[in-house]
Amino acid sequence: MAFDPKIIEDSFEKAKPIAADVANKFYEILWADYPQSIDLFADANMDKQKVALMNALTQVVDHIRDPEWLTEYLYQMGVRHMQYDTLPEHFDWVGGSLLKAFAHFFGDDWTDELQQNWLEAYQAIAGLMLAGLNDALAGDIRKSA
Repeated sequence: MAFDPKIIEDSFEKAKPIAADVANKFYEILWADYPQSIDLFADANMDKQKVALMNALTQVVDHIRDPEWLTEYLYQMGVRHMQYDTLPEHFDWVGGSLLKAFAHFFGDDWTDELQQNWLEAYQAIAGLMLAGLNDALAGDIRKSA
């Protein structure tokens, strides 16, 4: 992984107290930039969905230095996302929206270095989830350890 785990950890610590606001802004941006994504959440309890998003991010950041744990966790999360009609292109939508939400709240603290680290971290996260999603879509799901 090319990103600096400490930068991810330190910046996410600053986001934790405003996690609900970050989640709200994320979905606001996602739906504004990709209105076709609204239908993906038609049956979702959005209060629970927002908590789940931030809990998942917390798990990832808490284990950012444990590639074995992350690989399994994110692979299985990718498998689960098949049931939500997730497609590979949705990961770009989510990544862009997440970075915009962070940038909104970090303001002047959202430096090029911070953005690049989060972009690289998100690309690694998405890659691991996509492996699970693609296997699920192909009917070739790896068994959990």
